[in-house]
Amino acid sequence: MKNTIIAILICAAFILTQCQGNKDKTFLITKNSIGRLEKTSLARDLAVIFDQDSIVKDSTTIIRGFDAKKIDIYEKGGSHLLTLTTSSDSIPTIENVRIQDPRFETEEGIGLNSTFKDVKEKYTISKIVTSINNVIVFIKDSDLYFTIDKKELPSNVKYRSDVQIEEVQIPDNAKLKYMMLGWK
Repeated sequence: MKNTIIAILICAAFILTQCQGNKDKTFLITKNSIGRLEKTSLARDLAVIFDQDSIVKDSTTIIRGFDAKKIDIYEKGGSHLLTLTTSSDSIPTIENVRIQDPRFETEEGIGLNSTFKDVKEKYTISKIVTSINNVIVFIKDSDLYFTIDKKELPSNVKYRSDVQIEEVQIPDNAKLKYMMLGWK
């Protein structure tokens, strides 16, 4: 009887660990992937990778005889998932990915519904770049970066374009405007 109980417990532990290893990765952002798209994926393979979704290419470049530089991925049913920018190489790869759907999250749980405080708690910020309307937050040792609208900033810095904004000047509750991966 004792051996049977031990065998059942071992089987249960094995099943639990297998289930945890098979988490749904449809909306997971890792260092080398975002959902089913991998850092090494080629632009020509998008139809296979997103076979259950809709792919919309920039038609003006296609009409002119060039490959589409910007590609939007939509879920069947209409949700905008990703916007991809391809490289200009002879065999185009994915250069930039803009996350459009808030269901995408990093392994640390950061997504479009996160705040600047969430980002600071989970990552080390390497650099902050100020543009006319936005602040771009780069993460140390990561291809991931975030954009925060200047409207989220205090009035003493949001209307000035000549000020380099620092981490302490961004409120903890500032919402993320864009979340992007730069694969170069």
